[in-house]
Amino acid sequence: MKCTYACNSAEHEVSRRQFLAGSASAALGAMGFSGMVTPAAAKQLEKSQKRVLLIWLAGGVSQLETWDPKPGTPTGGPFQAIPTSVPGVHISELLPHTAKQMHRMALIRGINTRENNHAKGAIIMHTGRPEDPRTNYPHLGSAMAKLLGPEDSPLPGYIHVTPRGAAGFNKKDAGFLGPKYASITLADGKPPENLLRPKELSVQSDLKRNQLREKLNRRFGQRRRTADTEIYTQSYEQALQLMARHRIFDNTHESPKYLDLYGRHDFGQHCLLARRMLEAGVTFVKVTHSNYDTHHENFNFHIEQMGEFDKTFATLLDDLADRGMLDSTLVIVMSEFGRTPRINQRFGRDHWGTAWSIALAGCGIKGGAVAGKTNAHGTAVVDRQVNGGHLFHTYFRALGLNSKRNYYINQQPIPMADPKAEAIEEILA
Repeated sequence: MKCTYACNSAEHEVSRRQFLAGSASAALGAMGFSGMVTPAAAKQLEKSQKRVLLIWLAGGVSQLETWDPKPGTPTGGPFQAIPTSVPGVHISELLPHTAKQMHRMALIRGINTRENNHAKGAIIMHTGRPEDPRTNYPHLGSAMAKLLGPEDSPLPGYIHVTPRGAAGFNKKDAGFLGPKYASITLADGKPPENLLRPKELSVQSDLKRNQLREKLNRRFGQRRRTADTEIYTQSYEQALQLMARHRIFDNTHESPKYLDLYGRHDFGQHCLLARRMLEAGVTFVKVTHSNYDTHHENFNFHIEQMGEFDKTFATLLDDLADRGMLDSTLVIVMSEFGRTPRINQRFGRDHWGTAWSIALAGCGIKGGAVAGKTNAHGTAVVDRQVNGGHLFHTYFRALGLNSKRNYYINQQPIPMADPKAEAIEEILA
């Protein structure tokens, strides 16, 4: 998928129609995760699978029109702040339904990534570190697919639902973990291509074809077994199991009640699909809502976009809670940066990585907590400044993982999260 922003830059998702071929394209190497899970959490992880839902507001949502409003100031814009379900915590009036969910949420208002470039900002927010040519760090989704996903899961560990573009397999986001943990993209919320057996191919013929493939794989593996061949074989087995579970990608099996509650627009249906996949056992689901690059008409645009986001997001939290899933699902709402406090001559806001906000909810998060503070005009962080490294330590800790342990790649230790940062303790349950 290629998403072109108003500033004429682009964020690229590697196109992929060949899930099977891509899965076999690289060896994993010798790697381990010694000590990643804290002893206290190990047994709990066996009993209850932890999940992550990332809602990616692509292009850079305005913190001033969402989580950190500054009404009545030269930078505040036309919207007011409204009270939430937590006394003393206010958010933008564009989020009336979300405001009622604040007791389940935490806000981080002191983010400074010092990055105003779309692609570089996205790397920081997805990996917890600035871009480093020496090390290809995995995205959060790939790391969670490795750390939290059952080894024998028939479902991909990391699925990305996009609003448009081509379905794809993005092995780059798995970094040094290898393609087994890369994301699979569902364009427009549609299932992977060729998921169902062609009608002209009988069940018996399909069975014989797969039996022949398995026989040849075993014969080849006896002579030349490698990490590549193992991944290739595993990808076929996963694809077969995925075909048997194709109903999870079809919202038409939901009652009209939920179709209406989530909203009949794309974002609403994509969030409903995300809940279905999480419930079915997918470890990490990312849903992209686009495009927030509001260099022009920032306020009109946020009225429209927040109008879609607000009720859908509140419905999603209610639904996860009603199904007993919220306590084991970490929900993250973020983008690559925020928007400038200064309002430009086109009534827009530009890129701003200096003082902005994200929201969290669910697993391991202290409901109603707020960390960080910006000054009266929102131009700088004045309390509890954090960066991408702090965020990643916080995510891992919320999920019961020891964020200070290492990955091991060919016996070389690589810190799981930036060792110069630490978790934001005040928002952890």
